[in-house]
This record gives sequence, C-alpha cells and structure tokens, in this order.
Amino acid sequence: MKRFHLPRYLAIVKKEIIQLKRDRPSLAIALAMPFLLLFLFGYAVNTDIDRIATAVWDQSRSADSRELVDSFALTEIFEVTAYVDSYRELERLIDRGEIRVGIVIPPDYAHKRDNDEPTAVQLLVDGSDPNYARTAVTNAQLIAQNKAIAIQEKKLEKQGLGPLEPPLALETRVLFNPDMRSIVFNVPGLIGIITQNVTMILTAFSLVREKERGTMEQLNVTPVRSLELLAGKITPYVFVGLLSFSMVLLLGTYWFGVPIKGSLPLLIVLSILFLITTLTLGIFISTIATTQLQAMQFAFVFILPSILLSGFMFPRETMPFLIKWLGGLIPLTYFLEILRGIFLKGVDLSALWKDTLGMMIFCFLLITLAMLRFRKQVE
Repeated sequence: MKRFHLPRYLAIVKKEIIQLKRDRPSLAIALAMPFLLLFLFGYAVNTDIDRIATAVWDQSRSADSRELVDSFALTEIFEVTAYVDSYRELERLIDRGEIRVGIVIPPDYAHKRDNDEPTAVQLLVDGSDPNYARTAVTNAQLIAQNKAIAIQEKKLEKQGLGPLEPPLALETRVLFNPDMRSIVFNVPGLIGIITQNVTMILTAFSLVREKERGTMEQLNVTPVRSLELLAGKITPYVFVGLLSFSMVLLLGTYWFGVPIKGSLPLLIVLSILFLITTLTLGIFISTIATTQLQAMQFAFVFILPSILLSGFMFPRETMPFLIKWLGGLIPLTYFLEILRGIFLKGVDLSALWKDTLGMMIFCFLLITLAMLRFRKQVE
C-alpha cells in the first residue's frame, strides 16, 4: 500500500491557497455572504406573532365593552387598528388583508353583564394563515377565560363569598428558552445552514475549475495520489470555512444575543467535523459536474431538501416516516441537533454521541465516494 506523501499534499495545499487568493470573488463570497445571510434570515425568519391587526364592532358602546377591548389590546398580541359599524365592513377589512381578527360585541353585552346573565362575544379570524389564526384563537380563549373568572369572582364577592379557588392549577416552567423567543431557536439553525451552503458551494467549484481550465490533465500526469489531492484541496477551505463559521457564531452571539450555554471547544471540534463533511460533499459534487453551472445546479438540488427536511424550518417529529427517513440522509440534520443542543440546552457529548456518530459516518462515506469518483476520472 502506497503511503501518504506529505510533500505532495503540501504542494497541493500551496497551489490551492494561491488559486484561492487569485479567485477574490469566491473569497469575498465566503467571508461576506455569511454576514449577509445571517442578517437577512435572522430578521426575516421570525415566527413570533404579535400585534395582530384587529378591528372591533362594538355594538354595546359601554364601559364594560371598552374594558373587554382593553383586555385584548393590553396583551400586545392584538393591536386594535379600526372600529367598524357593521359585520359587512368587518369582513371587507379581512378580505382586503387589512386586519386578521374581528371582535363582535353584541348590543346587550353591558345589560347582560349587569344582570349576571351569560353573554357571548364573537371572534372572527382570518384562517388563511394557520399560524396567525392559531395564535389569535388561543390567546383570545385565554383572555375570555380570565375575564370569565374575574366576572365570577366579582359575583361571588357580591354574594359575600370568598374568592374563587380553582380545583386544579397548572404550574408551567419553560426550560432552555423561557421567553420562547424564536430568534434563540433560529440562529443556531441559521449558523448550520449558512456554514453548509457556503463551504459546499466553494469546493463544488474547485475540481470543476480545474476541468474547465484544462489543468486537471496536468494534475493527472503528476505522481500525486487521489487522497493527497483531495486532502490538499480541502485543507485551505477548512480554514476559510472555520473563519466563516466563527464570524457568524460571533454575530449570532453578540448581535442577536443568543448565548452558548454548552462547551465552546466541543462546539468548535464538532463544527470542524461538519465542515470537513460539507467540503467533501462539495468535492463529490465537483467530481460529477463538468461545468461550474452544473456544479451550482447540483449544489442547489441538495440545498433545498436540506432546508426543508433537516428540521431547520419544520419539526422532524411531525413528518411522515418516509420524509423523516430521507431527512436522516442529510448531514445537516445531525449538526442542527448538535448546534441546538450545545447552544440552547448546554448538553455535552454524552447527549450528542448519536448525532456525532451519524456525522462521522457521513464524513467517511463522502470521503470514500469522492475518492472513488476522482480515481475513476483519473483512470
């Protein structure tokens, strides 16, 4: 078995660094694109829903009805932007997309309240966006429930009875992200997505450029072996990818205020493993493609499923078995678990060993496939 020849490997590394320095647009993309993407996605991908535009048809026009409307506005989930005088006008505002929720208070609302008679308030919700509709309905039901308890307590006080003691109380404690800010959940995922996409695209072009410039044949006649060539080509990009990863990590931590609760050294070590995996994936793509356009197309064929199936946008637990299984074939799926585990939960390797093992298996398989493809091309 031929040994790995260090001088030949270092020569390839030196050659790749020189090419990378000359290819300034690619270098600029590697360093500037992560900043741009994290800013764009960090602010755009926000699933926190508040200030839902709301209109009120208050037919009662009483102190009680105004108190009810205030209880909606004070939550900051609802923002009363209009008062209307008819049901038709309420529907028209929803049709135009100017509001998402309408509150209809009946004319006898205050009268029934004064006489301790049951009354009903209608909530009209735009269901075209399920997230908005779900948030509006859940919060409105909570407001109505609290209001009903407050009315019941006042009624008991009038009768000289004590305050209402609920037979069952739910004590809620939210772990890891007590404020339930979506940015805390999204930023670690964005770091994984950006790291994967930038590094994979960079190396997807590396061998293709050699083919297009005709320098691949020159490499083929040299004694350099496929492992030495692949390692030499990947090594400079590991440092570029690590620099890119460090920048988005600092930006996510200090700009978006998402702290790292776990071990930073463990995060860096596992990130290097992921970088090698994605860089090798890029190399594998470049062994299949014959032009840079093809390399870009192959890269995007991989990028889109990785965004949809890795758990970045949608929870994998709710996916059908086949789709969830397909997501398990994407290295990013395991890295997202690692990122969120270290960022949010502060867990160590004992809790992440399955994801680490999954990433190591993919790294080994991709290196093997890239070497086999490259060797076939050389022959």
